[in-house]
Amino acid sequence: MSKILNIVPRWLPSLVLMAVIFIFSSQTGDDLPDFGGWDYFFKKGAHAVGYGFLALSYLPALTGRKYFPSWLLAVLYSATDEFHQSFVPGRSASVIDVLVFDNLGAALGLFAHTLWAKKNGRG
Repeated sequence: MSKILNIVPRWLPSLVLMAVIFIFSSQTGDDLPDFGGWDYFFKKGAHAVGYGFLALSYLPALTGRKYFPSWLLAVLYSATDEFHQSFVPGRSASVIDVLVFDNLGAALGLFAHTLWAKKNGRG
């Protein structure tokens, strides 16, 4: 039991972010905000930023070589979330979101972390 209690705090940020992403992707198409001419930029940017933070949240939860598994978990969650979105009225699944925006967001977030870690003597 104590082993489980030690694992939970490491995974809590990831679980919270996954829940937030799930809640946002559960909004129907009619409930989504419209940013006018900036709509595409804001929504795709939100994908990249969200999955960048999700990939970063996996780092403390994983042991050993963490960057590839953190990226992979973020992209896999992205794929499952897009599948979930296909069942939400007024929404659709987008392979482009997974392969471009979510993938690049996760990769860039982790890349920024490597730069930060090297600069601060932790890499």
